Amino acid sequence: MHKKVLFCATVDIHFRAFHLPYMKWFKEQGWEVHVAASGDIELPFVDKKYDIPIQRSPFNKLNLKAYKELKKIIDHNQYKIIHCHTPMGGVLTRLAARKARNAVTKVIYTAHGFHFCKGAPIINWALYYPIEKFLSHYTDCLITINQEDYHRALRHRFKARLIKHIHGVGVNTDIFYPVGPFHKSVLRAEQGYKPEDFLMFYAAEFNKNKNQQFLIKALALIKDKVPQIKLLLAGDGPLLEDCKKLTMNLGIEEKVHFLGFRNDIEALLKMSDIAVASSFREGLPVNVMEAMACGLPVIATINRGHSELIQDGKNGYILSHKNSQLFALRLLEMYQSKELCGKMGLVGQSKMKNYSLSGVSSEVIEVYSEYMMEEVNEPEGKHNRAYI
Repeated sequence: MHKKVLFCATVDIHFRAFHLPYMKWFKEQGWEVHVAASGDIELPFVDKKYDIPIQRSPFNKLNLKAYKELKKIIDHNQYKIIHCHTPMGGVLTRLAARKARNAVTKVIYTAHGFHFCKGAPIINWALYYPIEKFLSHYTDCLITINQEDYHRALRHRFKARLIKHIHGVGVNTDIFYPVGPFHKSVLRAEQGYKPEDFLMFYAAEFNKNKNQQFLIKALALIKDKVPQIKLLLAGDGPLLEDCKKLTMNLGIEEKVHFLGFRNDIEALLKMSDIAVASSFREGLPVNVMEAMACGLPVIATINRGHSELIQDGKNGYILSHKNSQLFALRLLEMYQSKELCGKMGLVGQSKMKNYSLSGVSSEVIEVYSEYMMEEVNEPEGKHNRAYI
């Protein structure tokens, strides 16, 4: 009988974006791979897929149905390992796996950025902190992807048996890498841009957290000083139309290009001059890591994820989301000095060696391998193991 592993998340797109290499690895080890999430996309390396109505909002009544379905699936299948992701995916799965965990199942939870963090609203601390603290009792391994979350879990004595820090979800440096001037000009021509254009790039969902309005307002401050400037915004979302209206109100609709959902992010990065990021909250942003791997300097707002990746004045600039004038000044500095852009880009690219997909995969597989052993001798409930 094959041993089974279950991957859980709120939506199935999460698996396709980040976890296919691990599903493939489990198949190569002879394991049966199951996934549970909301959605109906097809996934390779998966033996059984459950469409579970997990909702992002903790107050949605469908989550009760999702919990019951998850519990039935977990109790029936006797999984050796369950790895859950995303806030609600992690909450419902760990609750549903309490009985199974007392038998043979090991539960791993990856926190892709705690909602309670430095600068987060009080409501986030009031709601999410006690939930995560409570659920740590039902977690064999808590994986964090930034240092702030890792040290907070230790300081606040989260009761997971193992608390571990890994370097995010990894960036594929076989796809994301710098290109020379000729290749850059070819990519620009294919997308309708000129060699002399100064291209800033940001890929993110249009929502309140990603804060694209900040970038639009900053660009408006220097539109006359940098006539060739273009802000390329890839993505969709609920605030897309609001951002389009803002560009029209500021008279910069020709300078802000809304690209929609794209599957060619690597090409868009390689043809750009710099990357920008304006979010209020990040765990460890993939968009910034991909930009750095492509040799781009990054100008970003302060949050724990950006601060972990960007050293101010070294591989970019990091500043307050309340200071659009300083942000605009940094954009102007980058435009005026290709030498500065190149120097910072090299520093960022070098930093990505620690965040490569191959390196991160080794870190995650090390965790899996520990729980793939037939017998675990450590007493249940014991804590005090923490690794970076």
